[in-house]
Amino acid sequence: MIKELKENGMSISKISRELGISRPTVRKYLKSEKVLSYRKHKKPSILDPYKPYIKERIEKSDISAIRIFDEIKEKGYKGKYTIVKDYCREIRKQRSIQAVYRFETGPGEQAQVDFGYFGYIEEDGKTKRLFAFSMILGYSRKRYVEFTTNISTANVIKLHINAFQYFGGYTDTILYDNMKQIVIDRKINVSESTFNKDFLDFAEYYGIVIRLSKPYRPQTKGKIENTIKYVRNNFFKGRTFTSISDINNQCMEWLDTVNSKIHSTTGEIPNDRAKRENLNSITNVPEYRVKLNEMRKVSRDCYVSYKGNRYSVPWKYAGREVKVTEMGSKIKIYIDDEEIDHELISGTGKIVRVKEHFAGLLKCIRDENNIKYEQLVEKRDLKIYDEVSNNEHI
Repeated sequence: MIKELKENGMSISKISRELGISRPTVRKYLKSEKVLSYRKHKKPSILDPYKPYIKERIEKSDISAIRIFDEIKEKGYKGKYTIVKDYCREIRKQRSIQAVYRFETGPGEQAQVDFGYFGYIEEDGKTKRLFAFSMILGYSRKRYVEFTTNISTANVIKLHINAFQYFGGYTDTILYDNMKQIVIDRKINVSESTFNKDFLDFAEYYGIVIRLSKPYRPQTKGKIENTIKYVRNNFFKGRTFTSISDINNQCMEWLDTVNSKIHSTTGEIPNDRAKRENLNSITNVPEYRVKLNEMRKVSRDCYVSYKGNRYSVPWKYAGREVKVTEMGSKIKIYIDDEEIDHELISGTGKIVRVKEHFAGLLKCIRDENNIKYEQLVEKRDLKIYDEVSNNEHI
């Protein structure tokens, strides 16, 4: 493993940190033509008789050190908890080391997904929590990032589709942390886990295999965690944004830049390496239909704001709260029993105006103004004017 890691471009210092051995030892193994024996001479421990049991429990069930401590006490263990805790940490560390090596995936095999929390943002007059959805292709390290305030399962699916379109395809498997939008009840044995039915339907539609990162193995999802950190430090900090649409527009420009730079691990440009990903084509199957529901308030000038653009509704609904549903290339606005359809437009700052939505509005305004004017003009008896006229002659 040491020699393979070195051939893959890893430095001696990094190999030393990853495998938990000294740099002189790494150099010794690299210089040797044969596999050397490497043993640490340790004194017998009171824990030795219980180590096979502990290792088996961690491998099969990954239970906590304190629970293992209670179990081996019932089997006769007389030592302290700290020894048990240190040994459990050692076993889990060994498993993590294996995961680092195993998760260097080939072209088109795997992508990783995660969300990062980025504080708050004002959207449609409300303060909402801001998140960054991120997907990275395991082989090429090409990234996709999109900011959102909606982390419902339906929108998470939509974000996946946006990423697929950006990459021009999708991988055979995708690795996730224990997100509720993906898995409801996580088990050590993945096949026994309870998955979110809506997301599972989406994954099966495209034939994607869901992978879940195991507890105590952060290296298995290190690519995506490093991407979230990179987005925070390299893109988000020190910039100013006027809206979530502005964030995503700036982020897309940033992605074009970072995906065109040499990656420190692969030594290649992600965009160039992505040409060898051999992704599953998104054109082979119709796009998955996602229904996104959000509540919006109609403005006084009779528009609904959605994703940075404005869509008209009949003027009689000004000030009303409506439900907006995004379905593929269309949005549907529901008010009472009425449904208003619009084509979903790209970009931001655009207005979609249907002339019929404003029919009769000017007449209504004129009528209201006339009523107000009549109320302001005081009606008087004509005798009053005669009296005033007589007084003027005096």
